[in-house]
Amino acid sequence: MEYKKFIISAVVSNQFGVLTRVAGLFARRGYNIESLAVGPIENSKYSRMTILVYGDEYVRDQISKQLLKLYDVKKVKALDLNDSLVREHVLIKIKTEHGKNISINNLVNKYSGRIVDFSDESISVELTEDIAANEKFIEEAKEFGILEMCRAGALALNYGKEIL
Repeated sequence: MEYKKFIISAVVSNQFGVLTRVAGLFARRGYNIESLAVGPIENSKYSRMTILVYGDEYVRDQISKQLLKLYDVKKVKALDLNDSLVREHVLIKIKTEHGKNISINNLVNKYSGRIVDFSDESISVELTEDIAANEKFIEEAKEFGILEMCRAGALALNYGKEIL
């Protein structure tokens, strides 16, 4: 069995308690949620949950089947990270020292990031890229010193005209 990251995309009713029931399902089954993003879709009665999970095909299939048993879950689809449009938002505060700002700026430009705040001691950067690119940026930023970081959950859509 090959373990890998995959995304579960679900359309759920936009009402209180849904997130708790979905998270509870994962906890009861012993599955870890690596990241989670939830927001309303074009029809405000529903929200889309994008859940990043690590496991094999059995785990992926079980999660999909169990989610569909929940009343508030209307649609579920497992997406492969390599075959989907995936983006993750990262805010990261990097330590600055005299003479290092140009190197940090070059790193930010290399990953199509954006400097959103700077001071004498730090530069704050915003990135919206695929997960792998964000992880590479974070590894390279460690050379300068990461003071603080937050990552939003991954968002994903199918390529082309296929919809959930």
